[in-house]
Amino acid sequence: MRDALVAAAFQLFLERGYEQTTIDDIVALAGVGRRSFFRYFPSKEDVVFPDHERCLADMTAFLASGGDEHEPVRRVCDAARLVLRMYNENPTFSVQRYRLTKKVPGLRAYELSVVWRYERALADYLRGRFAGRPDGTLQADVIAAAVVAAHNNALRSWLRSDGQRDAATEVDHALGYVQSAFGHPPAPAAVLQQQPEDVVVVVSRRDAPLWRVVQEIESALGRD
Repeated sequence: MRDALVAAAFQLFLERGYEQTTIDDIVALAGVGRRSFFRYFPSKEDVVFPDHERCLADMTAFLASGGDEHEPVRRVCDAARLVLRMYNENPTFSVQRYRLTKKVPGLRAYELSVVWRYERALADYLRGRFAGRPDGTLQADVIAAAVVAAHNNALRSWLRSDGQRDAATEVDHALGYVQSAFGHPPAPAAVLQQQPEDVVVVVSRRDAPLWRVVQEIESALGRD
């Protein structure tokens, strides 16, 4: 039913326009009642962004599951890729939504509020990881904003291409820029301590014949 409501809504948005479509129009086309609509979507704006709540929950869970072994900047970059995955699951729908959002100022404002929530989730994670650092809160907020800006720059480039370009490659490139600017390379593998080599000291007379010195060395090495 949720998918049917979304499909009906976008069919009407494309045919009539967003402002001209009412919730009653949507439920009539979907063949359900108004109560069913509000069971899934608090407002008409929410039906345009039906997957962001799930994605935000996935991102929050992903960040919470990270431990100290995860480099924090790389972790938030990986979290941002979850948003890309959501858009990439249905490129046609994502492109339609992008075009619609550009035309309707209210939807653009709604989208910005969603983006802000993603940024807050990233910043909250980084604040926890940077706790105790000088300017830790400042670093967390700046890096979170940079991750969102880089991700959205690449995402919009992909959407403007009508989903024809390689979204993953573009986002990886953009997030790589953030990683190189704010992250740290993986710590090098610990160098194994080499076992000290055996050292054999042979004391011999200066005037001892060479064959005798060699014999003493072989004896010390256990080769006699």
